[in-house]
Amino acid sequence: MTDHDYDGIKELDNVLPPWWLYGFYITIAIGVFYYVQVFTNSETYSQKKEYAAEVEQGKKEIEAYKKAHPELYDDANLVALTDPADIEKGKELFATKTCTACHLADAGGSIGPNLTDDKWILGGGFKNIYTVISKGGRPDKGMISWESTISQKERQQLASYIISIQGTTPANPKAPEGDITWSKQ
Repeated sequence: MTDHDYDGIKELDNVLPPWWLYGFYITIAIGVFYYVQVFTNSETYSQKKEYAAEVEQGKKEIEAYKKAHPELYDDANLVALTDPADIEKGKELFATKTCTACHLADAGGSIGPNLTDDKWILGGGFKNIYTVISKGGRPDKGMISWESTISQKERQQLASYIISIQGTTPANPKAPEGDITWSKQ
């Protein structure tokens, strides 16, 4: 008992258990060590450096995966799809991905060129159409790149659909544009 007496309540003077005191002192030591390492010793430890190293490692892993699976990332080996389900999906993408805003629903052309005739500004054929969808057309004309928005498979389906409507007659076709003559054969 201590010599304190408050309204008849006595204060006990118990000794803290050693394990509790050791834990308390270890916590203080860790706190001091952490403060020194993080806030004053940034040459040996830096979250920015650690993050940059992790990002660099992640990029290396992505590049290694791309090298191991080139068929997933290389557009050079793509061909036009002929499966009716793929053509139907391409037609759906044509209607939903704002292609109809410039080329109209029947691909006859409005702001954008007519996609059913044989005159092409940037060249016809699967590879050229796929590249225009992926990378965008002429920057001054408003055709944007869809590479980051539409997956590779969907771009392939969309280009295949455009090839499938080659030679059809839209309701109100726009006059042919472009110097490159191409016909689907």
